[in-house]
This record gives sequence, C-alpha cells and structure tokens, in this order.
Amino acid sequence: MKPRQGWRLATAAAIVGLWALPAAAETTLKVRPFGDLKTIDPITTSDYMVRNHGYMVYDVLFAQNAKGEIVPEMLASYDRSQDGLTWTFVLRDGLKFSDGAPVTATDVVASLKRWGERDGLGQQLMANTGSLEAVDPKTVKLTLKNPWGLVLEALGKPSSNVPFIMPERIAKTPANENIKDPVGSGPFVMKLDEWAPGSKVVYVKSPTYTPRGEAPDGLAGGKTVKVDRVEWQIIPDAQTALNALQAGEIDIFEEVPPDMIPLVKGNADVGIAKLAALQGVMRFNQAQPPFNNAKLRQAILALVDQDPALRAYVDDPSLYTNCPSFYMCDSPYFTKAGWPKPDVEKAKQLVKESGYDGTPIVLLDATETALHPASLVVAQAMRDIGLKVDYQAMDWGTLSSRRTSKNPVGQGGWSIFLSGPAAPDMSEPVGHMALRSNCEKAWFGWPCDEEIEKLRAAFTTAPDLAARKAIAEKIQLRAVETVPYVPVGQFFLVRGVRKNVDGLLAAGVPVYWNVSKGQ
Repeated sequence: MKPRQGWRLATAAAIVGLWALPAAAETTLKVRPFGDLKTIDPITTSDYMVRNHGYMVYDVLFAQNAKGEIVPEMLASYDRSQDGLTWTFVLRDGLKFSDGAPVTATDVVASLKRWGERDGLGQQLMANTGSLEAVDPKTVKLTLKNPWGLVLEALGKPSSNVPFIMPERIAKTPANENIKDPVGSGPFVMKLDEWAPGSKVVYVKSPTYTPRGEAPDGLAGGKTVKVDRVEWQIIPDAQTALNALQAGEIDIFEEVPPDMIPLVKGNADVGIAKLAALQGVMRFNQAQPPFNNAKLRQAILALVDQDPALRAYVDDPSLYTNCPSFYMCDSPYFTKAGWPKPDVEKAKQLVKESGYDGTPIVLLDATETALHPASLVVAQAMRDIGLKVDYQAMDWGTLSSRRTSKNPVGQGGWSIFLSGPAAPDMSEPVGHMALRSNCEKAWFGWPCDEEIEKLRAAFTTAPDLAARKAIAEKIQLRAVETVPYVPVGQFFLVRGVRKNVDGLLAAGVPVYWNVSKGQ
C-alpha cells in the first residue's frame, strides 16, 4: 500500500466514525443559492455556482482581504528574487486534504498547471513561466522567463477561475475534462452521496482542515467553520424561497429579487445584506452566425441603453449604476474612451450595413437570475430594429451547460446570453473575463482578436499605473470596434438572512466559514 493511500484509508475511517455520531446536536445552515450545481470542477467552467462550491471544499495559496490586498493563505512564507524572476513559496504546517493526505508542493504544482491551462490570467502567467517545480514537500519554486508584474494578482485572484489547490491525482485530470472526485484542501467536505442536482447539495465541516490563526478578513484569514453542516437547497421559484425564509425553513436566501425586498424588510426575524457589485454582460456567440459579424455586434452596442435595462431589474438607484465602460466604474482602469451613446437609428443603420439576413438570434434567459428582466428588455429592443429573436427561457444550470455549445442555433446552439460576473472579474484587462479575445481559449462566445491579446500581454509588463491605464484605454478603444460583449450596467445583489445567523463575511463571494447559527 502506498503511503498516501494509507493516509486516505485511515482518515476515511475516522471521518466515517465522525459522521456516524448522533446528529441531535448537529447545527445545519440552510441556504437557497442563486442557482444549481451541475458540475464540481471549478477549472473547466467559470460558472459562479461551481466557483462557490470551490470555496467550500478547496483552499488557495493567496487570498484577497477586505481591502483588496493579496495575502498568504496556505503559505507560511514566500519570497521573490531581486530581479523578480524567481518566486519561492513555502506551505504552512498541518495542511491536509479532506481524505487525510498531507498537502504537498507536488499537489500545488499540478493544481496550478491545470488552472493555468484554462484561466485567462493563469494562461498569461504560464506563458511567462520558465519552470514551476516542487523543491521539497513544502516548497514550490516558480521561475519566470522574463519579469512579469502580476504574479500575486494571478495566484490570489478571487473569482473565476480561482487557482484552488487539489490533490495531484485529481489535478492530473485533463483540463478539458470535468473532475468527479470532490476531495479538497478546504474547510468543508462535500457529501457526494447526498448531492441531488436540482434539489440539494450538502457539505459538512472538514475534520482535517486547519485554519490560519488570524481573524477572517474578506476571503483571507482564518476559515473557521462554526456549523456542522451546510445545505444548499435548490429552490428555483423565488416566491417559494421567500416563503421558506420567512417561515424559518431556510436561513439564507441568496439574490432576493428587488420587488421582494420590502416583504423581507417587513419581517422582524429577517434582515437584508447587500452583496458585491456585478457587471451585467450581454455575450455574443462569435463562433456562429449572425454574431460572427462585427457590424452586427456594433449595432447592439449602439442599441443597448443601460438605464432601462437596469431599471427593469430595480428602481432603487442605490442598487444600480449606469457605467459606460468595459471596466467597473470603481476600477482604476475605468474609462469612457470611445463609448457610443445609445442611438436606435445608428443601430438600425449598422444592422443594414451588416447585411443581416434574418438568421434567428437564439437568446438564452435564466429566468431565476437578476438579469432576467434585462434579458426581456434587450430582446424587445432587438425586435424593434428588425432582428429575429428566438427567446428561450430556462434555469441557470441549463443555460450554463448550453452556452458551452458551438453548434449552429438549429442544432442546440445559441447566439446571446446575459450573465453577471463579479467586480474582480471585470476590473482590469488581463483577468477580465469578457474582454479576453484569445479565440478557443476565451470565455464562452470565443472572441478572437490579435490586437487585444497583444495589448493584454503588454499590460502585464507595463512599468507603472499610468502606463497600465494607457494600455487599458487602448484595449477599450479596440473593444468598441470588435465588441466582444455589451455591458448592460452595474448592479448589486442582496440576500435575505435570518436574524439568528451571525458572522456572514462581506467577501464579494458567498462563503460560509465564520458563520454561526443560534436558536
């Protein structure tokens, strides 16, 4: 028997023993998440449900605190050589996977290499990497080919795709194949035997996880689990979810629709918490007609007026922002450069110039998400300028699977979907989920533009903030021409929380360590 197998078998027996204890005193946190979990691989997809699952079962080398600083998480220390080419990372003591095996440098190397095949920032890092190796069981050495200024930003990126650390045996799965084993390095263990897609996902406190000693801070610090069990209860209908929250059948309702906020506020046992800002994204499939035509994409950019699209979601101005940029309004790289004002007549002219021939535009709409109202608004706006829109309603899980298809629309393909990436994914050019234009390696929709990719590469070696801002503006000006997507504005989500729940972190990602539940 191999040593790692012995670790896993011994610890598995211990875990089984723990789960077999009487459940009378067990504390269960019940959460209605915004969608359903269809896969457990946070590398092959950018779906936020899978990202959120990743934060439950995995840990990271670096994490972002509440100030936006990148700080060590799984590391005891790290060092950079004077020339900036060699980085050394030392794992902290006591790190174990949920099967009991120790976390080693070999696991880290395999995890980072797999992540680096799929993630935009990871791809840039790996392209500039000469070697990534395990020096000893606790030490990883990264040697760059040339100076590259975003190493910490890459390894500490907080949102999709996150460089989670998984066992080497799992990380060796090809990056285009979904993993099936949820063994991870994080504070929770997924109960695979209780996972029922469309109904429930269950996590229990990991008996092998050792948190940092610091207080929790954003996504960083000590990830101390204060409940025995977390259940994600999949409730597609918002009214049903609201009734369950008010009756105490669930503890947290993620993404409360704005029209239900007054009802939540009217219940003395429930409170409201505002989550981080998102950017509404109208994404085109450039692999198939009709949006393989840049003129038609430019027509939609000229057509979309963010204000009515956002107000279809919420009338409260504190919960939305009209933001005429590909970057978040509070980003240091925000710019209005080249941004067209909404102009219906210009949009009609661009449609004419595109030679649009009436090809059906299949618009996918996840009706339980915050962008459902905006989907209806833009669908009608496109019809009003003569486009043939085939509106298809579905749940988010179905949409997230469907958008991976490159088939023609008549064979299960798609033309447009709306999504809401979080601020960290939309604030700077290299990690920007939707600006990336590296063809087959890009986010769903697969925009392909050599000029944007050259500018993104230049951004990583720019000497200072002023130089990076200048490059970010050039990227925006080019993207106004290529239109990889159309922003429909910024908005905030809110969640409803029972008053007996304490310790929720304002982390930008819904995480459930540090959370306690009273009677």
